[in-house]
Amino acid sequence: MSSQRKMKDNNLRMVVHEIEPLQKKEAEEKLEEPCVPPKTNFLRIRSQLFATLAVSWVSLIIGYSTAYTSPAQASLELDFGFTSLEISWISSFMPLGALAGGLGGGTLIENFGRKWTILLTNILFLISWLTISFAQTYMYLYVGRIITGIAVGIGSLSMPVYTAETIQPEVRGSLGLFPTALGNVGILICFLSGTFFQWRALGVVGGILSIPFLIMVWFIPETPKFLMSKGQDEKARKALQWLRAADADVDKEFLEMQKIQKDSDDNHESILVLFSRNNLKLLSIVLGLMLFQQFSGINAVIFYTTKIFKESGSELKDSVCTTIVGVVNFVSTFIASLLIDKLGRKVLLYISSSSMILSLGVLGAYFYMKNVTSIDVHPLSWLPLISFMIYVLGFSLGFGPIPWLMMGEILPARIRGPAASISTAFNWTCTFIVTKTFLLIMDSIGAHYTFWMYGIIVTGALVFSIAIVPETRGQSLADIERKLAGVRTRRISSIANLKPMPSTC
Repeated sequence: MSSQRKMKDNNLRMVVHEIEPLQKKEAEEKLEEPCVPPKTNFLRIRSQLFATLAVSWVSLIIGYSTAYTSPAQASLELDFGFTSLEISWISSFMPLGALAGGLGGGTLIENFGRKWTILLTNILFLISWLTISFAQTYMYLYVGRIITGIAVGIGSLSMPVYTAETIQPEVRGSLGLFPTALGNVGILICFLSGTFFQWRALGVVGGILSIPFLIMVWFIPETPKFLMSKGQDEKARKALQWLRAADADVDKEFLEMQKIQKDSDDNHESILVLFSRNNLKLLSIVLGLMLFQQFSGINAVIFYTTKIFKESGSELKDSVCTTIVGVVNFVSTFIASLLIDKLGRKVLLYISSSSMILSLGVLGAYFYMKNVTSIDVHPLSWLPLISFMIYVLGFSLGFGPIPWLMMGEILPARIRGPAASISTAFNWTCTFIVTKTFLLIMDSIGAHYTFWMYGIIVTGALVFSIAIVPETRGQSLADIERKLAGVRTRRISSIANLKPMPSTC
């Protein structure tokens, strides 16, 4: 009996020894099996589209908040007797608050989740706009703008992370631009409202805009990546299934997420991993994109659009010019969303920087002829508007949305929270510097040298895009992470993709 039992045990061990490699091979084959094109494209992404639109609504409020100073400036000066210096502080308190929000946002998204952090952002917006709307002294305005800035900093950090972790690779570029697109809608709404309302009523409009997300947030899930990091695998799978459609096969993507999370858990890495050579390189790329985004001068242009058109001598009303710029800003992001998954990130950055270099050069030449020479620029009074349109179009095609999109894409999952926090804080530090110094620089060296200076900086942005920035089009976050870490990999498409690339099937 003992010999028979021993023989059975030996046979069982042999079978297990043979089955285990087969099971491992079967799991690997399942990850690499050909993808199946979906029957209906829209049905496959409608949940992702709704979730993206929901969180992007907060971006609309960010855009509105960014543009507020421009249409409100005249009525603020009339009611409070503000000087240019005091107006510049109202503009600058927002990026200062955003700097604080950016520094704290990484901790919030890692501890409370992406979804609930975005909800907190929206509540802060509502409080800030109520404070501004009922302001009796300038101190209320300052406090309101600081709270607005904190909300902007947290929101601009958490939204790219949410969209990067919920949208599948094939449409991450186009859907990932929705926050920027709705941000531009917010700017346009603010400019249009400014033609009818003064500063207090503009604050009321901002408060009203803060309400819809308070409803939409209850219909969207937390990101699967965050839920998995907290050990809630079942909830993570349900969230992924909801995002990819009820009948989608999410096995491959879920297994891939589990593998990445297990690797991260096994490493038990501290925050010091942020300063490893490869992670510092990736963080430097994001910081470089943020630097060039802000030092292109875009926020100075948005904050002081009305003032710039007044000084340009344009025959059109400055409010009309401002609205036209807002419309171009709005439309151009949708153009970018159509092109980004076809042309890629790098090509749009080339087009973006080249357009801005051209328009800034022309603007500088116009103001040089107007303010320095005796040349009559009256026949060219249309030129500033056209140049601004090209400038805003170029910015919104590339350097507006892509730095935020790539922040969510190229930062590795294990450092995404703290690294995004550093990147956002850096971005808003640059915004504060540009916003606070723009009028001072323009008064010191003239508008012509100011625009030429920004043009030279954008030339550096073009070189940086060509030499340093990686392409991430059509790649999953896992593949991007492995590729940028120097690990060779075969790209695997999401099962529930919109339109499989030839190399993915």
